[in-house]
Amino acid sequence: MPHRKKSQIAEIEQALLLEAIYRRYHYDFRGYAPASIKRGLHSALGSFGCETLSRLQDRVLREPAVFTALLGYLTVQVSELFRDPEYFLALRREVIPLLRTYPSLKLWVAGCSTGEEVYSLAILLHEEGLLERSLIYATDINVEALKKAEQGIFDMGRVEAFANSYIQAGGKASLSHYYMARYGYVVFDKALRRNIVFADHSLATDSVFAEVHFISCRNVLIYFESELQSRALKLFRDSLCHRGFLGLGSKESLGFSAQAEAFEAFAISERIYRKKSDCQPEGGFLWA
Repeated sequence: MPHRKKSQIAEIEQALLLEAIYRRYHYDFRGYAPASIKRGLHSALGSFGCETLSRLQDRVLREPAVFTALLGYLTVQVSELFRDPEYFLALRREVIPLLRTYPSLKLWVAGCSTGEEVYSLAILLHEEGLLERSLIYATDINVEALKKAEQGIFDMGRVEAFANSYIQAGGKASLSHYYMARYGYVVFDKALRRNIVFADHSLATDSVFAEVHFISCRNVLIYFESELQSRALKLFRDSLCHRGFLGLGSKESLGFSAQAEAFEAFAISERIYRKKSDCQPEGGFLWA
């Protein structure tokens, strides 16, 4: 079969598989960047013993456990504690002093994966004396990743890199103060999890669930096409309180988004934005 025809068939199969996933499980990957989805599915084929995406679709529709496992290939689970230390340093020096003025805080880590960013934020808030009056929502569409995040267990081999980033991010102690080492793994202090709520939430299909002061959604939007990016950013805009903050990944920007006018640059090199004072949710919806 000519290569071009095989490629066309593969594209059709991919579109049908994503549609099937949406209809069967209500997970919507149709707005994700096709190249990213293609890479994930290509890796999945061998693992599930399927020669074609059509065969994989058949198994996904009939075997929920296969779909659960497939989520690990469709969602990117790559993160680090204090990833991009300059981002967390900017939070500590420039954003935290303003958040400190609120009597209580709600923060949202969207697309939290296995929890590295959540624990980074919890440690930072603890060191700034704000964790006890903060509530952190940690959300992701991958339930298995959320389970790992809630456990707070990471491979010991990653700790040296974590510790170096922590210091560069302005850490005030030793990272070892926050975990116990056991059998080749580290387990983070339960006290850090006391103010964290882990929950399943999709930026593609779900809606606003709380008013928050700060949202961190880093290295997630790069896997979305423009329409889904716009949906997610609108969700963030409507979730943020008056003059709330939004943090994005180092390769992400509001520059070409339909929601760009709702935000102003706050620490642009670290991709931190602030909601404009005259911005209100569409449809006249106001937070009480």
